[in-house]
Formats: sequence, structure tokens, C-alpha cells
Amino acid sequence: VFAAVALLAATAVAGLSVSSLRDTRKSGPAPSPLGALAVPGILPLLIACGAFMTAFYGVYGYLGDHLHEGLGEPVSANGLAAIAYGLGFGAAALLDGVIDRLGARRVMPFAYLLVAAVYVAIASASGAFGLLMATIAVWGLANHFGLNVLVMRLTALDAARRGTIMGLNSAVTYFAVTVGTAGFGPLYTALGFANCALVAALLMLVAASAAAWRSARQ
Repeated sequence: VFAAVALLAATAVAGLSVSSLRDTRKSGPAPSPLGALAVPGILPLLIACGAFMTAFYGVYGYLGDHLHEGLGEPVSANGLAAIAYGLGFGAAALLDGVIDRLGARRVMPFAYLLVAAVYVAIASASGAFGLLMATIAVWGLANHFGLNVLVMRLTALDAARRGTIMGLNSAVTYFAVTVGTAGFGPLYTALGFANCALVAALLMLVAASAAAWRSARQ
């Protein structure tokens, strides 16, 4: 597996090396990450990012164990779950025109409410393998929209600080990886996978509220 990943990485490096794209260098000092926090609208979006990513990693981090220990499926079922999620995530690209027509600011709260509804569906389907796989595919589709609108709104805040803003987004995402996996562990052990999904749904309500608050302020 690691050899395959290394081969794909080498292929990506080779492709970039022959690409005609070149970096655009800017003069002057680089914007301060802390200074970027003063950009109007960034804090609600970072809160939305944190809640969105914590919900995802909190559920996805324990999905494999639930499939194996909870449902008695072989370890290979984890791969099927990843495929189902990936198919849904990729299929959503065919619907990205909806965001272009309606605008990311308008779509974002509803996209996060959709993800919240999917987490409730995951909790309901957690006892049936086939139904859970179908729900995971829908999860991938919904998360595609959630991620796209988040990136679109962040990059539209301030073109001069776009790189710094996306760096803050990455920092919040990695923090959410830690919080999601560590925080949901005791919850999964004590209350089970379905309740993890319900807590994730509550986090998505936080994300939707942050997105809607920013929409109302503009």
C-alpha cells in the first residue's frame, strides 16, 4: 500500500515538474496569520470549518471499528466504506453548477444542514451494513458541497491574504482532526457509533449557524 502511495506521489511530482504553471511571486512582507484574523467575516467561517471538520473526523475515525466490531464485517469493509464515500464525493462535482448559480454564501447554511441530516441518517442506518454504505455515499456528496462552499467563501474574503487565510483554514482543520478523534473516542466507547453521528449532527448545526450569521451580516 505504501509503495503504491509513493508511486502516486512520484507521479504527481513528475506532473508538476513538467507543468507550464509557474508561481507568482509578490513583493513585500508576507501577511501575518494573526493579522488575517482581523479580515471581516473570517471568524465565523473558521468556526464553521472547525465544527464541520470535527464532526467528520469524529465519525469517520470510528467508522471502521464500528463496521468490524459492531456489525461483524471483515476489515475489508473499511475499503468499501471509503469507496462509497469517494463515489459520493466525486459524483457531487456534477452538481457544482448549483453553487455557481445560487452563490456560495446562500448555499453554505443549507449545505451544512444537509450534512447534519445525513449524520442523523447515518445514526439511523448504523445497524444495517448495506443501508449504511448507501448513506455513506450520500455523506460524501453532502460533504463535497460543504467543503466547496467553505473554500469558495474563504478565498473570496481578501485576495491579498488568500494564502494566509487558507493557512488558517488548514490549521483549524488539523486541530479538528485532533479534537474529533480524541473527543469522540470516549463517546464511541461509552455510547456507540450512532450517538457519535448524532453529536456530529449537532456540530453541523453550529457550523450552519456560523455560516448563516455571516450571511446575515453581509
